Amino acid sequence: MNKEEYQKQYTTEDTPGWQAIDHQLDKIYGSIEPRHYPPLCGIHYMAGGSDPIDGASVYDSNHQQFHRHIVSYGMSELYYDEEKAGGEFSKWGFEFTFRLVPFQDDQNDPIWVIQVMNNLARYVFSSGKWFEENHFVPANGPIRLDTETEITGFVFTLDPELGKIQTPHGEVSFLQMVGITNTEVEQLKLNPTTDAVKELIDRLKVDNPLLITDLNRK
Repeated sequence: MNKEEYQKQYTTEDTPGWQAIDHQLDKIYGSIEPRHYPPLCGIHYMAGGSDPIDGASVYDSNHQQFHRHIVSYGMSELYYDEEKAGGEFSKWGFEFTFRLVPFQDDQNDPIWVIQVMNNLARYVFSSGKWFEENHFVPANGPIRLDTETEITGFVFTLDPELGKIQTPHGEVSFLQMVGITNTEVEQLKLNPTTDAVKELIDRLKVDNPLLITDLNRK
């Protein structure tokens, strides 16, 4: 899509990138309505807020097993910008996703996951370094703060259901964060290569194709 085509199809009131994300989610969830959370700080990042993510949607999924599926909005270009039309990648080129077995200490939706996404997003925005498939991040403690869990790090992979999409602003990968145990974290610290991360992800997929994180996993 070139600039002229973009101007014909959209107005300044449109959100082409946001709509592209919603369209992909509609393919998976149809008429199921997510619970959408705006910036946790109450102010959008472009207006001076502290949360780089402009929002996140939480879906109840029964695929494989019941879990929450959380998807970010804000790592890609969401809003009308004719100068970004037809780019190779939309802003950082990805959105975060995460799948979680409901945890006993989460009485409602796991808002802490959105906070983790924002923390990772701040790193990207401040450093200029982005995440890709088969990257690895130790959390230096439980991924859910003040929680007795052995899940203390993340690996990143393409979301098994959402994959990649082409938007009017360029490519967007749905990059799924997958919680890993402290033992797995320590093993990857010894060999933090993308090949080692992919090998771990492939092992996890055998019994867990959607790579759903369970904070009770040992």
